[in-house]
Amino acid sequence: MESSPFGSPSRWPADDLIAVSADVDADLVVRAYRSGVFPMPVEPGLMGWWSPLDRGVLPLDALRVSRSLRKMLVRYQIKVDAAFPRVLQRCADSRRPGNWIDDSISGVYTELHRRGIVHSVEAWTHDGVLAGGLYGVSIGGLFAGESMFYEPRIGRDASKAALVALVDRLRAAGGTEGLLDVQWRTPHLATLGVVEVSRSGYLRRLRRALNLPAVDWNAPPGGREF
Repeated sequence: MESSPFGSPSRWPADDLIAVSADVDADLVVRAYRSGVFPMPVEPGLMGWWSPLDRGVLPLDALRVSRSLRKMLVRYQIKVDAAFPRVLQRCADSRRPGNWIDDSISGVYTELHRRGIVHSVEAWTHDGVLAGGLYGVSIGGLFAGESMFYEPRIGRDASKAALVALVDRLRAAGGTEGLLDVQWRTPHLATLGVVEVSRSGYLRRLRRALNLPAVDWNAPPGGREF
């Protein structure tokens, strides 16, 4: 793994927040992810750089798909990067509790989307309505999930359908060796199979994942068979 812009992990604070900066740009963000660090604002005008002591990851062979979710999957057509600006906009909705996606974050991830590094996975109804989706950073076998959303009037399962499709695509690219990073484990994510790993354990997994073949985001989304 290349040298980190944040120095050696052995010298990082014993805290999820390891650094702050006034500035953020696309190149620094890519280097951060390759180092096991992600950006999230601390306050307006001050970017925080985070590497949780207990990192949330979803093992690609551990996604829990309930019987009810299986039945719902047929409601959606999965697309990749068909509506990235709309996905980002919905994830950045200021009415969402705990929203942290500000203009600086939106600008950087839009630039990384143009570079082919950030991607959205979307669940559409068969009559052409964007029902939910997610976006994140893809480098080698790493997918660092940033945020997801669903349209309440259509159903909570739309974002889960996008997650199922994402896991299928990652497995198609690198088997179960890929790394799906979700930052922190929440009670909701735990129900889907997300576990916690130590910072050092995450960095070891990251080194392996970065050497895996890149995901082919132009390939047709694969269907999950049950």
